[in-house]
Amino acid sequence: MAALGARARAFAERRRRAREARREKALVPAASIAGRALVTVIAIMTFLAALTAGAAILIADASSSWRNEVSREMTVQIRPSATRDVEADLRKAAEIVRKAPGVASARPYSRDESEALLEPWLGANLDLSELPVPRLIVVTLRPGAYLDATALSRALAEAVPGASLDDHHRWMRRLALMANSVVVVAATIFALVLAAMTLAVAFATRGAMAGNREIIEVLHFVGAADDYVARQFQRHFFRLGLRGGLIGGLCAVAIFYLSATLLSALRSTPGGDQLEAMFGGFSLGGAVYGAILAIALGVALLTALVSRIIVLRHLRELS
Repeated sequence: MAALGARARAFAERRRRAREARREKALVPAASIAGRALVTVIAIMTFLAALTAGAAILIADASSSWRNEVSREMTVQIRPSATRDVEADLRKAAEIVRKAPGVASARPYSRDESEALLEPWLGANLDLSELPVPRLIVVTLRPGAYLDATALSRALAEAVPGASLDDHHRWMRRLALMANSVVVVAATIFALVLAAMTLAVAFATRGAMAGNREIIEVLHFVGAADDYVARQFQRHFFRLGLRGGLIGGLCAVAIFYLSATLLSALRSTPGGDQLEAMFGGFSLGGAVYGAILAIALGVALLTALVSRIIVLRHLRELS
């Protein structure tokens, strides 16, 4: 048993010395101050890119949810008139709406409910009894049903003077415009981050080549294949890019998780409800996880590709 243990220790020692020898013979140092600085830069850039992509996905999902909810509802507004009974007009309009094909429900708002809708703009504890506050009917459509809004609006106008139908198309167009604008801004920021990271990798590659200039030139002039030299740099910078990309991606996931936890804690407050309504629950769905993973891997591949292109260009100049 002692002899077996001695042979195992000798084998482990030989493997350790072989690894050290490979590290010493590596064309590009495996660990250096410049390499650690590049990992930090890549991690920061990946973090910013992942946050931008994740935020764009969350806002796009929230916008889609808003539009789906708005498209399933319509509003009938009845303006009071001194010559007509607004309560009778309200009941008559509700009956017309309920008979329309595709309508699931039509709920008239009481005067107190209608006045409560004005509190965010006019404030609370105001006497609105002397004001002609419009009365509302909230119309809910059946899922997948089609409602001819033009025909219903015409029928309401003929039966109840002062009644108008709002199908919220204007709000849906604004929501779509806002969501598309956010996506465009996010794509622009994402492109700028990638451009900055590409420049950082290019400078780091040139720095590593400058530190090993004599070795590279000797290998080139003695007939070493350009692909061999480029592959050494490519492998080295791919590892750095992958390490930085994973660090930045994990930090982005942590930020989204902490945001979701904080929003869950604030959900019972009015501010939390508004944040959730605007941006969703910050929940990391498959799309966000997939985007962050794709960004981390893409950063590693981009780092390797940029370093390879720069090394091959330098070797062609030597030729």
